[in-house]
Amino acid sequence: MTNQGQAEPQTGSSRPHAISISVFFPCYNEEDNVGTTVAKAREVLDRLNADYELIIVDDGSSDDTARIADTIATEDPAVKVIHHPTNLGYGVALQSGIRAAHKNLVFYTDGDGQFDFAEMPPLLDLMRHYDIVSCYRLDRQDSIVRRFNGWCWTKLVCLMFGLKIRDIDCAFKLYKREVFDNMELCSTGALIAAEILTRAVRKGCTITQTGVHHFPRTAGRQTGADLRVILRAFRELIKLRKKISSAK
Repeated sequence: MTNQGQAEPQTGSSRPHAISISVFFPCYNEEDNVGTTVAKAREVLDRLNADYELIIVDDGSSDDTARIADTIATEDPAVKVIHHPTNLGYGVALQSGIRAAHKNLVFYTDGDGQFDFAEMPPLLDLMRHYDIVSCYRLDRQDSIVRRFNGWCWTKLVCLMFGLKIRDIDCAFKLYKREVFDNMELCSTGALIAAEILTRAVRKGCTITQTGVHHFPRTAGRQTGADLRVILRAFRELIKLRKKISSAK
């Protein structure tokens, strides 16, 4: 039975010693953030003695992100980089990360450093009972306009697809790898998170939610409020609604 409710992270020692996890970071012009974001993830995963891979998805950055990512990968065999020749959109970046992930669990967060990777380990215990942990931002550190727009977008998407998700676009999500088996994704923009959750629910996957802290961006520029990004999301929303409806 699908559970889209809220859960508190659990603790315990029943988790296997070796955690198999793919972690990827969609990045667009994050030259000042990608290095510290990846380093923090590596530090946490090493402490867990995890079997892991780190994947940087450079979505056609025009700054020094690509070079920095390649340098990190050269120095650490656990890191690999996917380069898009041009900026293809957030949805394509997530699709690239998902396709490149080969471990038992798949986690992603943005390369902008607005989340603390140290809050990922408590999610692992929840995977004993659920297929997906979809987090929501505590004290979201964005402008009041972005927070209002995000609230409206989440409500609209949940209404259209019958979801009960508190923060649809929170970029702090953990999945079992098999969630993506035979899942055909078509969203290239901001709708991608909603599409994944919608298709997962229709497959019978179980979802729980928990809060994670959100921190102010210290470098770089947000692109989610760009008018082109918003318009693309609404176009994809309409197309996806038609596609999901026709598949019933």
